[in-house]
Amino acid sequence: MTVAVDMIGVPPHAAAPALPLPRRPAAMEGPWEGARWWYENVLGWPVLPGAPLRLRTGVRFDVLEVPAGAGRAALRRLGAGTSAGAGEAGGMKGGDTGPGFPVAVRGGRMLLLVAAGGAEELPGLLEWLEWGPVTLDLTASGAGGCVEAPLPPSPAGSPVGRGGSQGAAVWLRPPVPGREAECPLPALSAVAGPSRAPDLARLVHTLATQVHRTRLSRAAR
Repeated sequence: MTVAVDMIGVPPHAAAPALPLPRRPAAMEGPWEGARWWYENVLGWPVLPGAPLRLRTGVRFDVLEVPAGAGRAALRRLGAGTSAGAGEAGGMKGGDTGPGFPVAVRGGRMLLLVAAGGAEELPGLLEWLEWGPVTLDLTASGAGGCVEAPLPPSPAGSPVGRGGSQGAAVWLRPPVPGREAECPLPALSAVAGPSRAPDLARLVHTLATQVHRTRLSRAAR
């Protein structure tokens, strides 16, 4: 038996009420949402979930970290200084220009990107270079680690955040998609040249030298 139901007041083919779309988490709103997309889709770098935005190390790259002043001196020694505008954004005076591997600063620290596996090689390299007994303000982040993600560079190529909050990470020399072959990351097998990154051993030795000099200079004051 069929039971007829009289739907009084309901027009035929009435559409179900639309449900509101889920809102994005507040922590993901603003410039960091675009930054996450840039790192994941343009560079192909793994990014940790949540905020603040962090880049996973040990996959596409490792990171060496030193005091910014010592890092700047090391880059100039290697002939791979940052551009004048970028140096000013990082609170340092202008310097040499030229292609090179990505470098960022966060507060008074410099972050230098090296090939994945470089962090694991660091202790052995320091011993081999006879820096083992010396206390150095030189650290590394590799497999299982992460670093704060600087905001991507502006379309004009200048670092974003020149007037940003104090201590935020900014690129001095940002990564450029498609230029990995021209500007490879420092590794033990790196080939020196005008458009090549320095060998990892040379980079570590130069960083260690400048970090040690900075420490001695401060102690003598």
